[in-house]
Amino acid sequence: MLDAILALPVNVRARLVAAFNSGSLDIPCSPTLVRSALGVAGGAEAICSDIAALQAMGISAKAAGALIAAFGQAVARVPTADLVCSGPEVPDLHARQTRRVYEELLRSAERSLLVTTYAFFDGTTAFETLAERMDAITDLDVLLLLNIQRKATDTSAPEQVVRRFADRFWKKDWPGARRPHVFYDPRSLEIGGSTSCLHAKALVADDEAVFITSANLTDAALDRNIEMGLLVRDRALAASVSAHFRALIDRTLLRPLPAS
Repeated sequence: MLDAILALPVNVRARLVAAFNSGSLDIPCSPTLVRSALGVAGGAEAICSDIAALQAMGISAKAAGALIAAFGQAVARVPTADLVCSGPEVPDLHARQTRRVYEELLRSAERSLLVTTYAFFDGTTAFETLAERMDAITDLDVLLLLNIQRKATDTSAPEQVVRRFADRFWKKDWPGARRPHVFYDPRSLEIGGSTSCLHAKALVADDEAVFITSANLTDAALDRNIEMGLLVRDRALAASVSAHFRALIDRTLLRPLPAS
């Protein structure tokens, strides 16, 4: 029972509870009313089937709201993953949008953020929300992990490539008053050697929620490309991801970006 309702993302399920509690949604209800109340394009028929099952048990709208909220709290104790996608919307698929999830996590962080990306374009835009949060929460601990890639024709020494990147990043790309701790993978700068690089795309907020995605910090990846990821609110997993990258830093496998 309530499989379709409990499969909804937490924010959509909260809208359903609020609609029942406010009286804007009653039992029985039509798929059209469900779509309007929840702001979803698909899946309304399955939700209505769950609601019909509650009606058959003689449950009122407000009681349904309380029951769904209680079930949701029980489900929340078990780590679940939300599907997060970029690109064209898929009917009947309750996936969250990549940009929205990314920005929600940044804006909700109170203690720490770890952000890692392979590529970014227009740093002042890409890092705007992160910089704003750092300026608002002055003791927020932020690790930003970036890939530095030399051009194919560039034969400069690795330290020169890093210095040019750092100068450009701090002067043109970083938009905030406070600076994050920035680290990079030095292997990507070796000449005629390793072709390895920092390719991970992830965000960890407060060691409580972790978002792992195929999307880089570009407008195309956040909005238009077909990208996919998972948002998991699980402290053990989030802390494990943070610990992995911090271990790479402690072992100097990731190195700090110099100040300009």
